[in-house]
Amino acid sequence: MKRRELLKMVPALAGSGLVSTVAAAAPKSTGGSARIKSAICAYSYRKQIESGKMSYADLVDVAVEHDIDGLDVTVYWLPKTGLDEFLLSLRRKAYLAAVEIPAIAIRSNLCKSDEREQQVEVAWLSYWVDVANKLGASHIRVFGGTVPKGATDDQAAGWVVEILKRAAEYAGKKGVILGLENHGGITLRAERVVAMVKAVDNPWVGINLDTGNFSRDPYSEIEMCLPYAVMSQLKTGVHYDDGREEPSDWERVIKMYATAGYKGYVSLEYEAAEPVETAMPKYLGRLRELSRKYSA
Repeated sequence: MKRRELLKMVPALAGSGLVSTVAAAAPKSTGGSARIKSAICAYSYRKQIESGKMSYADLVDVAVEHDIDGLDVTVYWLPKTGLDEFLLSLRRKAYLAAVEIPAIAIRSNLCKSDEREQQVEVAWLSYWVDVANKLGASHIRVFGGTVPKGATDDQAAGWVVEILKRAAEYAGKKGVILGLENHGGITLRAERVVAMVKAVDNPWVGINLDTGNFSRDPYSEIEMCLPYAVMSQLKTGVHYDDGREEPSDWERVIKMYATAGYKGYVSLEYEAAEPVETAMPKYLGRLRELSRKYSA
């Protein structure tokens, strides 16, 4: 579905109470022992899915083959027709294989100042909440977007918070958590991401923590976000503002998750140069090893 098609939904949303705000405690780590579950991010196989060489159902089989707990479904390649049948078929396939579908990942841009555009973004997120529900997923990765020319970061952050507040009411009624990802733009720095999630102040909004997207002081920024993390994508590398790149210290990262008492999924999102066919088995084995080592 395209955003312009959602314009038809805006009057209904406005009249339904779904655009009102709601106050609740901000999500935080429950503390105690960690419970870390492994997942495959479908984006890792983007070339194979785009070309038709592999399907989402094939990724369920990959999870079984490598003893991985879940499949994190990037939605970019879902069919444009027969979507409901496709979603239910994938849900059944995963269930019968004992592979969970904890999350979906979408594109979004919440840096919108115009009220009408904000309502469209609320409708957009609500649409994907329904898709997640059909898959049995309880989390959606959300991008904050890029600060428009002429706007300040503070202004853009306010727009993101407003849209998330509105969208969270519908998401919460469906049992779906919205995870704001650190993905550049308005979410470039950990302090800003944490501040926005705290400002939304809703238990159905948290942080989708991507370990490869911070660049000032990656490990410290990851640690800063962990108390609010509700899902995580694990990358094979980290990079810095000065242009340096280096392999990610997974042991250090997962140990930080354990210290924080993180309970949730860590999804391997592979983007490196080595072909996915040879790289993923190695990385999935390491993720499986570390997730079990640092879980209670």
